Amino acid sequence: MKILVIGSGAREHALCYLISKSSLVSSIYAIPGNYGISQLAECEQIDQTDFEKIYDFCKSKMIELVIVGPEVPLVAGIVDFFRDKEIKIFGPDKYASQLEGSKGFMKDLCKQNRIPTADYARFDNKEEAINYLNAQSLPIVIKADGLAAGKGVTVADTKKMAEQAINDIFDEKFGANMDVVIEEFMDGEEASYFVCCDGEDFVSLESAQDHKRIGENDTGPNTGGMGAYSPAPIFTPRIK
Repeated sequence: MKILVIGSGAREHALCYLISKSSLVSSIYAIPGNYGISQLAECEQIDQTDFEKIYDFCKSKMIELVIVGPEVPLVAGIVDFFRDKEIKIFGPDKYASQLEGSKGFMKDLCKQNRIPTADYARFDNKEEAINYLNAQSLPIVIKADGLAAGKGVTVADTKKMAEQAINDIFDEKFGANMDVVIEEFMDGEEASYFVCCDGEDFVSLESAQDHKRIGENDTGPNTGGMGAYSPAPIFTPRIK
């Protein structure tokens, strides 16, 4: 089997490493890949959002399965595109990818389905967002409603910090046309639990814990990630 992995980070490097262990796999390709990935796969420098060029590459190499790591092509609809082309692809479709691509969508979905989540409000107007902020207690969480490379969330201890975060979002620091989500602050450790689902059945994978703050002792602004480990010790059998 010939497999294409899309992405250029540690996640995609890990995918290529494990895929290379399979006796079913004859060739691995990566778009765009990185130096580490190039030791395991043939890397091709193609824009991850240029679906037509990726499709042409798949046809030329007779790719049988595409595995997508990054959020940007998923949110842009790469899975829908390749399904229409009848090439097997692993990843959520454009609608499901909104869970990652839109914090507002995710919060609204939780509210509609009575899934416990922190209280929040969503705004497309700066003045309304500031007025709502002034009625809330601190600390409070300000989120850019869109992909921001892991940097669009501010845990604000002061009104000044919260107002600056709102201004940054509406000034398009993280991208154009993003709403603001203002969320209740909940103290505690963050962890993730991963499940693969095809719409009918699911398989549980494992937990992981990321550390985003740039400073020691969980201080400073968020980064794209300062390190992660799996499994996360916070996940006890009772929580699972």
